Amino acid sequence: MKQVHIFVYGRVQGVFYRANTRKKAKELGIKGWVRNLYDGRVEIMAEGKEEDLRKFIEWCKRGPELAHVEKIELEWGDYRGKYQDFSVVG
Repeated sequence: MKQVHIFVYGRVQGVFYRANTRKKAKELGIKGWVRNLYDGRVEIMAEGKEEDLRKFIEWCKRGPELAHVEKIELEWGDYRGKYQDFSVVG
């Protein structure tokens, strides 16, 4: 089990990125949250099995159909087990 903190850059707000991120996380059994940032990025905190997180990251690099992801930044961390679900916050 691992944790990954993700920042997504590009046209990722106003294109259903957060809602689709939540859907994908639930499909993969990932817990955590997603939110829009004031500078136009999307921030994600995700916890789960490393294999599932890697699949999730690959999805985040593309996002939903209307999104245009320019890049993502990742920071891996230790699993903390503090999330019960995956939610849209902020």
